Amino acid sequence: MFPKLTPATRALIVVNVLVFLLEQVAMRPMLVYFALWPPGPESPFHGWQLVTYAFLHAGLAHIFFNMFALYVFGPALEQYWGPRRYLVYYFICVVAAGATQLAVENAFGNGGPTIGASGGIFGILLAFAILFPRVRLLLYFAIPVPAWLFVTGYAVLELFFGVTGTEAGVAHFAHLGGMLGGAIVMLYWRLAGAGRGRRGGWPPG
Repeated sequence: MFPKLTPATRALIVVNVLVFLLEQVAMRPMLVYFALWPPGPESPFHGWQLVTYAFLHAGLAHIFFNMFALYVFGPALEQYWGPRRYLVYYFICVVAAGATQLAVENAFGNGGPTIGASGGIFGILLAFAILFPRVRLLLYFAIPVPAWLFVTGYAVLELFFGVTGTEAGVAHFAHLGGMLGGAIVMLYWRLAGAGRGRRGGWPPG
């Protein structure tokens, strides 16, 4: 599945890559001012970090897999919703992911800065699974499974990893928060009658 890159998805990928390159020459100030820090008396937390953290990445593999997922799944949603609604959805997922991560860190009294577009990406995955549930995705690049099953399984794994503390250093609850934010937005749009696609949608499988 190699979709044609759409304008808003292309812009998100380009900005992420440019910010990643900037990180390589100004890592410390970028993290201090733009990573998502838990609020506190001596914390460098600022409100804008609920958005800017999603443009920072911890390494080449981190940004590659996030941008690859955005490239694969983003164009279908952008074609279905149009660029404006697609971007609104993406950034709501980003903010929801960051807020969820802060809430979990506050509840357990620990945590450090959060970075990465994964919260927005997980929101994208959820929307794809809802809108195109029968599209076949390749698990481990070999086993075809329907999108709804692929994404459901991924969400269950993230919940398990988050609850058990597996893969320390990965913001599993941010991933789940992105999906939760996406689910709320899609439910709201459906109730408001505003979630219909502009076109026939991407191949429904």
